[in-house]
Amino acid sequence: MAAHFLDRVKRGVIMISERIIVNSNVCHGQACIRGTRIPVYQIIRMLANGDQIKELLEDYPSLKREDIYACLDYAASLAEEQITPIDMLEHMV
Repeated sequence: MAAHFLDRVKRGVIMISERIIVNSNVCHGQACIRGTRIPVYQIIRMLANGDQIKELLEDYPSLKREDIYACLDYAASLAEEQITPIDMLEHMV
């Protein structure tokens, strides 16, 4: 398993999840929905700006609802902190 992972990293491809991939040759190496050139940040930003999942699915026929949920999950994992700001402040006082 480790050898397979290292082989994929050498080729510039990392599977973040079943639906999210980072490929150094696609979208400047940004996380994208697998099989598309749609970056994760684009989906997250559209949702943040009020777009509805139904609209995204209509505008991007290659997307599946599970792809959008995978984008949200990936964004949540990036936002997760090891030390919360409040814990950090308590230790500084």
